[in-house]
Amino acid sequence: MSNIAGVNLPMNKQVVYALRYIFGIGLTRAIQICEATDVEKTKRVSELSEEELAKMRSFIDKNFKVEHDLRLEVSGNIKHMIAIRSYKGLRHQAHLPVNGQQTHSNARTRKKGRA
Repeated sequence: MSNIAGVNLPMNKQVVYALRYIFGIGLTRAIQICEATDVEKTKRVSELSEEELAKMRSFIDKNFKVEHDLRLEVSGNIKHMIAIRSYKGLRHQAHLPVNGQQTHSNARTRKKGRA
């Protein structure tokens, strides 16, 4: 079982796409990881050796903040914005779109379930 950063990667997918299952790793970072660890991007996760997996694990741990640490940082940033009463913090607190989207006809899912 290939487990990186606490996430079980799907065995039948290519490495570049399987790495995207980790919170905080997108396509660009997945490509960077493959190039830095000399792993073929088109290789399937099931074809990876234990050494390649270990290289990828250590590279990710050293260079990126992913999964739990990143989620904590993001939630801390949101709590900070709410505490200092910034505009974005107020939008988060009111459960409304934060980045300037209109709310008259859209944002149904963001406003859903409120009294």
